[in-house]
Amino acid sequence: MSRFQSYDLGTLPRSAGIDPPFAKLILGGWFAKVVVMSERVMSECSAEQIRELLDSLYRVDSGRILATLIRLLGDFDLAEEAMHEAFAAALSLWPRSGVPGNPRPWLISTARFKAIDTLRRRARLDASQDELVRYLEAQWSSAERSKEEDSLEDDRLEDDRLRLIFTCCHPSLAPEARVALTLREVCGLTTEEIAKAFLTTPRTLAQRIVRAKAKIRETPIPYEVPTPQELPERLGAVLQVIYLVFNEGYSAAAGAELTRAELTGEAIRLGRLLMELRPEPEVIGLENMGLENMGPQVIDPEIKGLLSLMLLQESRHAARTSPTGELILLENQDRSLWNREQIAEGMALLEKALKSRRFGPYTLQAAIAAIHAEAESVALTDWRQIIALYDQLVRIQPSPVVQLNRAVAIAMRDGPEAGLAHIDAVLEHGELANYYLAHSARADMYRRLGRTAEARASYEKALALTQQEPERQFLQERIRQLK
Repeated sequence: MSRFQSYDLGTLPRSAGIDPPFAKLILGGWFAKVVVMSERVMSECSAEQIRELLDSLYRVDSGRILATLIRLLGDFDLAEEAMHEAFAAALSLWPRSGVPGNPRPWLISTARFKAIDTLRRRARLDASQDELVRYLEAQWSSAERSKEEDSLEDDRLEDDRLRLIFTCCHPSLAPEARVALTLREVCGLTTEEIAKAFLTTPRTLAQRIVRAKAKIRETPIPYEVPTPQELPERLGAVLQVIYLVFNEGYSAAAGAELTRAELTGEAIRLGRLLMELRPEPEVIGLENMGLENMGPQVIDPEIKGLLSLMLLQESRHAARTSPTGELILLENQDRSLWNREQIAEGMALLEKALKSRRFGPYTLQAAIAAIHAEAESVALTDWRQIIALYDQLVRIQPSPVVQLNRAVAIAMRDGPEAGLAHIDAVLEHGELANYYLAHSARADMYRRLGRTAEARASYEKALALTQQEPERQFLQERIRQLK
């Protein structure tokens, strides 16, 4: 269960839909303009403009670039090193030579040659590397003769990203390592950000990632999308990864920005890719998919359910923050700003998932989000139905965060005293002792009950635990408002 489910019950701090600076550059049109300028004009770009462009490219495209390099090089660490060297080369060369018309293929090509240079140096000390160098040089030479490979079109890059996700989520890897590795390598989250999401230490996460890479290298695990027969056992981990990526984008774990728009967009895009990978069974027939013996068909509805959940949550993007960046609680949001196209698409997907009667936790969460999307206000929200859905969710996915969200929904239906009792019961178990949203929810119950001293103490506890600056400002304002 995610941070955003807690937020959208209307009693907890909201993350805002602020595009980070690098996304603003692209969405604002500067990137689109610079790549079509003449080489003469582009060569006049300042070093600072080049740095800003590269920052944008890195945050938005480094995952795709890395995925392609891993396919080309067959080595995670070598691909990462080569990619960083390519970005450094661009920072040095582009101010003098101009920005290439297609920066991403330029970066991939440059990184490829950087990697070959690295392997040549290694070959002087290790003869076994020489054969690999010759193979890569021959492969690249052949690729350069192919217009399709040389242009590195988006479709091929999308395939590379999907291959990398399934490689990172291979069943031979430990479950926690699959998610950590994918978040790190596919989505570019830092070790600290992943550790925050897992409520563990950065050192522990780093060790998991190192072990996972070693396992992929030594097994070796193939870099490919699995066959239809293999998909069922592989998709569960992939869905979890996409879910966590969206969570981090919807409510960033730390930092000055409330959201990471490129991550929510990436998660939704990956959800759509999985939808394309898993065509409707009724269209082609289970017997033709080789899935007739796979057991309960839960995965297909859950792909729809997860994509529905992400679309319904993202539909509130424009209403979650004021023009100056302050958090806007659900009860105060201008619902006319909600994206009705995303809501309609999310609802249609949810209906299909529910009709299957084979859905799981993502579909249940999407159903909760759908009730919010349909309500004209917080007061008119069907909290009774939301609690019923949480009851089902608790049965199939028991977790303290699910219990916390259910407690907040109970408060909305039965009042803050009832909600406080349930929140206290969750906190007594200890798993959420360092989860700031639990203390923030508790503080809100105390505030609504007029118990100012207890509210202040709980708000201060939440404030000490959060690393998200806008949410810190929200909590500080709540404390100042207490009398």
